[in-house]
Amino acid sequence: MKRFVLKKDDAGANATSYRINYNELLNEQQYHAVMHDRGPALVIAGAGTGKTRTLVYRVARLVEDGTEPRSILLLTFTRRAANEMLDKAAGVLDERCSLVKGGTFHHYCNQLLHMYSDHVGFPPNFTLLDQADASDTIHYVRAPLAAKLRGKRFPQKSTLQAMFSASVNRRQPLYDILASAYPQFLQHHDAILEVQKRYSDYKSENGVMDFDDLLVYTHKMLTESEDVRTRVSSRNRQVLVDEYQDTNALQAELARLFSSAHGNLMAVGDDAQSIYAFRGADFRNILTFPEQFRECQIIRLEENYRSVQPVLDLANTLISKASQKFEKKLFTRKEGGDLPGLVKASCEREQSRFVCQMLLQLREQGLSLGDIAILFRNGRDSYDLEWELNKRNIPFQKFGGQKFSEAAHIRDILAHIRIIVNPDDQIAWNRVLMLLEGIGPKTAQELISWLVRNKNRSFNDSGLVSKSYQHQLEQLSMVLAELNRYRDQPAKAVAAAVAYYNPICSKKFDDHPKRLKDLEAFSGLASAYRSLDELLQALTLDPLDATAVDTEASMKDEEPLVLSTIHSAKGLEWDTVFIVQCLDGIIPSGYSVDDPQALDEELRLLYVGCTRARERLFVTYPVTKESPFGDYFSNPSRFLNGIPEIILEPWMLEEESGPKQITS
Repeated sequence: MKRFVLKKDDAGANATSYRINYNELLNEQQYHAVMHDRGPALVIAGAGTGKTRTLVYRVARLVEDGTEPRSILLLTFTRRAANEMLDKAAGVLDERCSLVKGGTFHHYCNQLLHMYSDHVGFPPNFTLLDQADASDTIHYVRAPLAAKLRGKRFPQKSTLQAMFSASVNRRQPLYDILASAYPQFLQHHDAILEVQKRYSDYKSENGVMDFDDLLVYTHKMLTESEDVRTRVSSRNRQVLVDEYQDTNALQAELARLFSSAHGNLMAVGDDAQSIYAFRGADFRNILTFPEQFRECQIIRLEENYRSVQPVLDLANTLISKASQKFEKKLFTRKEGGDLPGLVKASCEREQSRFVCQMLLQLREQGLSLGDIAILFRNGRDSYDLEWELNKRNIPFQKFGGQKFSEAAHIRDILAHIRIIVNPDDQIAWNRVLMLLEGIGPKTAQELISWLVRNKNRSFNDSGLVSKSYQHQLEQLSMVLAELNRYRDQPAKAVAAAVAYYNPICSKKFDDHPKRLKDLEAFSGLASAYRSLDELLQALTLDPLDATAVDTEASMKDEEPLVLSTIHSAKGLEWDTVFIVQCLDGIIPSGYSVDDPQALDEELRLLYVGCTRARERLFVTYPVTKESPFGDYFSNPSRFLNGIPEIILEPWMLEEESGPKQITS
């Protein structure tokens, strides 16, 4: 009989036994976070202070201390971020770190729900609706009620989707969501509530979930089943949550449940970079973390490795104006650096000309365009600048655009795959049937209704098939049978679906050559997955980014200039940053000025923009703005008021007979 040996359950008894010299590789604050022993901890990681490095070394330290890698849960906001962190941890220690459970909240919840699906009343093979499919489903169940209210303004499917998602993620009744954000639809509260119920019923009846359901049902399961909660949380000896300031109310509660058995929850984030309230992120999660966990240890990372001190001085000054915050002060050991410039232009056109002139000057000085970014509050704030850049042949890339798996031609292929994984998915059937010539909404619905009643039978048995599209239905049946044979060979399945879809694509889209290139690439991407089920889950949980339709291939001698909204720029950095259109009514948005919390978020948005710069920062604004009713005078952002010239240097533009000169 094996004998038990008592061993002290202590995270790292002797630092001298570590293979990694953490003390030398980390600054004092990072080391404190990495070596934190037990209980809850909140790491306030200022911009550029080595948050990722700290998480990487903490994972390595826990593993090196003997913590079973599979008992460590690392939650991030993209699977890519989790994979990169674990790859780095494996690089600094060994391959044990790659066994750590890493991914997004949705990814982890998806795993748990497939494991314990019987506890939530869903089949083990339930499938996921992406954002577009969820919207289509809402439209499907909305139609009867909308018809009854014809002549009255009733919310569209995308608006309903936003309402339902906000209600779930903020954990607020639908009535409160309507009252605060959609008062014009408050009169339809009962009808909207009925749509929400029908949407929920449809998903239950068809064995499908949307993104929000992954969080909702996991929370329901863990709160209602003590047995499941104990089993799940017992396996999570250490829980690490990155970007905690971006969690919504439901995710914060899930983090507590995931760590409830051992109580070892480390939340890492920066309250000063909480800028996603419009996505449901709740700033209060990070602010009240010490109150939620009374034994919480607060660790501040303040040494910045990105920016020169003059940029940090401006950032510190800006965030000091926030009404709610954790106190911290960013500093760097880097020497030198110019003061950030506040550039006043007479109009938008002059602002654009200034930016272009500076771009060309910096390039002449040896700086690549790819190391420069133009940031703005809204996509429309760069229109005039884009015109000027095109006129001067300055190449640029504007961040944003459609996700790969949100493109119509990719969704068409995925609909065929969804049918194989879940034959009861009526929305997928509707999309596939509507691709065929001669089949409209009415015929598609008749065929789908027949399929529901007569599973595993041929369309020809239905008596609904017209000669005009009989051949197409036969081809569809053949390709679906072929896809089913390749369930465990996704690359072959996608290739077969693409071969079938190519002529449809050519007829459906004017730009089909570009879309066909996407489809070719999709076949290659599918080879990374072991089954159609895995492929479908991965693409739904973590959409791929660019499409050939959105990004024209071009041969350039250098990387293009980056144009981006500040929201899209979070987490990135450049040598030189311009923040344009820094006007009151834009930063902050005119919609936020009467809401103290919203105003604080706008301030944090400007802070995020400033902290993207490593060496140079220019904040620009035009004195006059154009409107359909004529020009009007504007004001610089109220957040810039009172900032001394020794922190933000005012510049003016002077028109001379030669090229435009810039004087301070």
